[in-house]
Amino acid sequence: MPVSDASRGVLLCFDDERGVAQSCAEQAALTLAVVERHRFPDGEIKVRLPQSLPERVVVWRGLQQPNEKLVELLLVARTARALGAHHLSLVVPYLAYMRQDIAFQPGEAVSQRIVGAMLAELFDAVITVDPHLHRVATLQEAVPVRDALVLTGAPLLADHIATQCGGDVVLLGPDEESLQWVARAAARHGWAHGVCRKTRHGDRQVDIELPELPVHGRAVVLMDDVASSGHTLARAAQLLREAGAASVDVAVTHALFAEGAVALIRSAGVDRIWSTDCIPHASNAVSIVPEVAALLRGL
Repeated sequence: MPVSDASRGVLLCFDDERGVAQSCAEQAALTLAVVERHRFPDGEIKVRLPQSLPERVVVWRGLQQPNEKLVELLLVARTARALGAHHLSLVVPYLAYMRQDIAFQPGEAVSQRIVGAMLAELFDAVITVDPHLHRVATLQEAVPVRDALVLTGAPLLADHIATQCGGDVVLLGPDEESLQWVARAAARHGWAHGVCRKTRHGDRQVDIELPELPVHGRAVVLMDDVASSGHTLARAAQLLREAGAASVDVAVTHALFAEGAVALIRSAGVDRIWSTDCIPHASNAVSIVPEVAALLRGL
């Protein structure tokens, strides 16, 4: 499993992310190598890397459906060090286990600290996109590596929205936490914006209150960092339609979309769904690869 021209650095990926990783490798002047992966009948995983590696290695692995992938990262990172890697970077377009940043009930694991510390032990640099942080101000607090670098999909999505909807857009976040992305995207094009007030009663039960913004007869785009079950977006879209919005579209950085989520959102009156390619999905409309490649070139 030799790697040619590896002196310029190697980008390791798994086969399911080969396309986006190949594009990034080309733009960052890295050599792409695909990690061989085998699953034993009992569920254990075996990985195989190139026989030798240069000092600089980048690993591309999104952490949607994260549990098995965290084991993959442990195996890959430790093996890469043994094979010659001195500087090891992780490109993790979707960073899992960030929402649980405190123990809400006695005895709960604070997964952000645990997973963040694990990644910091394995890697020298971490690049991610719109991490789902609540009570910490920076990614470095959650993942204490020297270079903890954050990109955002909001400007990319905003520019795409402008090409699809024109100038008169109301940009709306489904909850207060989405304000950071909504405000940045709206400022880019001078759009009216606001956020809903959300009360969550469970993973799939939410109450939504729309902000006091004129939406009747206007194009409204719901923007958030993550779409998973779809219930929050669906409820917001339903209320917007009832309030007379001319159209309701959705733009998200991370298209997690659990089974049935897209159908639920569309049934609530959403016309179009756009996402970044942080997570491969049919809704992917813009790419984070050029910005990731630029950061890698600067490391």
